[in-house]
Amino acid sequence: MSNFSIRPVTTSKDQADFLAVPAYVYRNDPHWVAPIESSTAKQFSEENSFFQYGRLQQLIAYQKDQPVGRIVAAINNRLIEREGQAIGLIGFFECIDDLNIGQALLDGATNWLKQQGMSVARGPIDLSTHNNCCFLADGFDSDPMLMMPYNPKYYLDIMEANGWHQAKDAYAYDLPLDKPLPNSFERGYKIAQKAGIKFRTIHTKGEAFEQDCRQIYELFTTAFAHNWSSSARTEEEFMIEARELQTLVDTDIFVIAEDPKKESDNKMVGFFMALPDYNIALKHVKGKLNIFGILKFLWYRRKIDQARVLAICTLPEYSRKMVALAVVYLGMKGGTDKKPPYKRSELSWVYEDNMRSRNIIESTGATIYKTYRIYEKVLA
Repeated sequence: MSNFSIRPVTTSKDQADFLAVPAYVYRNDPHWVAPIESSTAKQFSEENSFFQYGRLQQLIAYQKDQPVGRIVAAINNRLIEREGQAIGLIGFFECIDDLNIGQALLDGATNWLKQQGMSVARGPIDLSTHNNCCFLADGFDSDPMLMMPYNPKYYLDIMEANGWHQAKDAYAYDLPLDKPLPNSFERGYKIAQKAGIKFRTIHTKGEAFEQDCRQIYELFTTAFAHNWSSSARTEEEFMIEARELQTLVDTDIFVIAEDPKKESDNKMVGFFMALPDYNIALKHVKGKLNIFGILKFLWYRRKIDQARVLAICTLPEYSRKMVALAVVYLGMKGGTDKKPPYKRSELSWVYEDNMRSRNIIESTGATIYKTYRIYEKVLA
């Protein structure tokens, strides 16, 4: 039996220990990319809008004085209202390779959720699926791309030994860019053009950027309104996230489709959202975005030669106008026409049962190379 204790976060020292756990767990893992500690800390700040509609409990595991594990139990009332079920969440899970400690953390989190009246636990989800979520379940032999989860394989053993079962899997697709897309994508682009659809890159400055992001929010909310386990964001919450990413945008790989004939000020009907894989630079920062970390980031970002496609989104009524194929064609072309070009892209993540998106992705020639998993457990 391991000699350890589980404690709630109650002091600033506890919070510092909570943030320090990942660096200890992954200290010998060559594929781990440290999250920016200040960004994680913001999730627990009173300024986080989550606390307007949710509550949480942070727990830490200690062996002697060394923090060796952590977890957060959370209640997202927006998710409960949307699904009509008392669903609690677990997230921010990290733990050394010790089954007893892992199970104690999970038990501590689920006990708190039961005390709050929850009947089902789901995770890992860091407060909402708009944040980090899922465990990596297959594909442990390479670094994660930007804003994608990574964890040791033994996390799955800890979950399953504790009575959690697979709720849903999601996939990341790999697409080398040394060959052109199938001809169907260029044909789709030409069909969309003939239908009157106009294409451009996203604006990145001033009010034009703000307006683009508001339209993206409306389109995203409409297209993904029924995503499993997703809780709605307000426009202002979305805009805060967008502004944080504003300086990271590469306009060559962020394409917007508009219909000038649409009877609305909001003419956007689709977009292709990709970002450079800044994890290549962030890996050298080691979670510390101080002056030295910023200098390292600026130096190593020059070596980025791959990108992650976060979303391909079009209104359903524009499917016959081939807008989805068109934005993929332009986004990928923008990446390969760069000097220097991107060499590969990841399209992630997409749920296993989202066949509409999977069919489009697989028609590019992309193949699944990583699998991610969300678990559930009935709370007796």
